[in-house]
Amino acid sequence: MKYFSNVETLEELRKQYKELLKRFHPDNPNGSTEATQEINAEYDKLFQTLKDKHDSKTAGSQDNKSSYEDMKYDFAEDEKLREMLNKVIHFSDITIEIIGQWIWLSGNTKPHKQELSAFGFRWASKQMVWYYHSEAFRKKSHKVLSMNKKRNFYGSTEVETEGRKQLRQA
Repeated sequence: MKYFSNVETLEELRKQYKELLKRFHPDNPNGSTEATQEINAEYDKLFQTLKDKHDSKTAGSQDNKSSYEDMKYDFAEDEKLREMLNKVIHFSDITIEIIGQWIWLSGNTKPHKQELSAFGFRWASKQMVWYYHSEAFRKKSHKVLSMNKKRNFYGSTEVETEGRKQLRQA
């Protein structure tokens, strides 16, 4: 295996898979679509091996289907994220940050309030930022995390906007 190592349980597999996607996601500097596809292929093989091992231990039980089968990376959701980024990347006075599969906008967002709302962004009053996520990545708990905790847990990438590039070149 090129990406996974010492995986003994489905939980370990899921954890390594999540970390690998953070590192090799196509939007990251060291990531690529090819690497993500290789990770998905390795995940499938390991998942099936571990699932078969688990099924043989619990033979006779009808409830063996694991929710981990649905963990594969969905490129359609990635495309939705890219579309949304393309809608806001021309704003020069905002900071765009991707944390996990969510887009967060901060800075001077007030002049863009109506546009952001029309695009589907929502205002997070506790963090004082705008955010966007697709329905596939809806938060399931009601726990409120600080922006730093979100960055540490999911990984974070700041996107350089076209307006900021122009300011830097001037």
